[in-house]
Amino acid sequence: MYNKSMSPYTFIFIGQSGSGKGEQNRLLQKVLKEKYPEDEVFYMETGTNFREFVAGEKYSNKLAKNIFDNGDIQPVFLAVYFWANTLLNNLKVGEHIVFDGITRRLEEAKVFTTAMEFYNRKPIIIYINVSRDWAKARLLGRGRADDKDSRQLNGRLDWFGEYTMPVIDYFKTNDRYTVLEINGEQTIEQVH
Repeated sequence: MYNKSMSPYTFIFIGQSGSGKGEQNRLLQKVLKEKYPEDEVFYMETGTNFREFVAGEKYSNKLAKNIFDNGDIQPVFLAVYFWANTLLNNLKVGEHIVFDGITRRLEEAKVFTTAMEFYNRKPIIIYINVSRDWAKARLLGRGRADDKDSRQLNGRLDWFGEYTMPVIDYFKTNDRYTVLEINGEQTIEQVH
């Protein structure tokens, strides 16, 4: 049970695109706010930042858009920049943190670990495990523009296994993290 003499909670949701991370984030934030009404919850979802970035008109925006349009994974430095800059400029003392869509490659996870050491945090990783077919059906059903482009969609699904699964293994073997693997192919309530 959390109290002010302990470090605030830090949660990281990891899962295939379409695994339901966003919904589970919202539910967890609601629980944290009900259980600790005096505490603030810092929420960071990097996918929105990337979609806004690739819509820009500058040189770097256009390079990232080309990667995005091809369904490829963005370079590690760009991912680190988004979450590091946001943490450095916005995190307040004592806030609980809930991350969504962070640490998608091993290099990024190692840099992220140095940030967690800096902030003296021991995150709980919530890995929502779903099959590729299940994720694809959910993504096609939600109707977002980048889910309708089959090249982008298949690219995201491909690189999860190639790049993100090693990150999950890294977290499982690092004593700074607690990893909870949840079967995501259940109702929202059962996953929660």
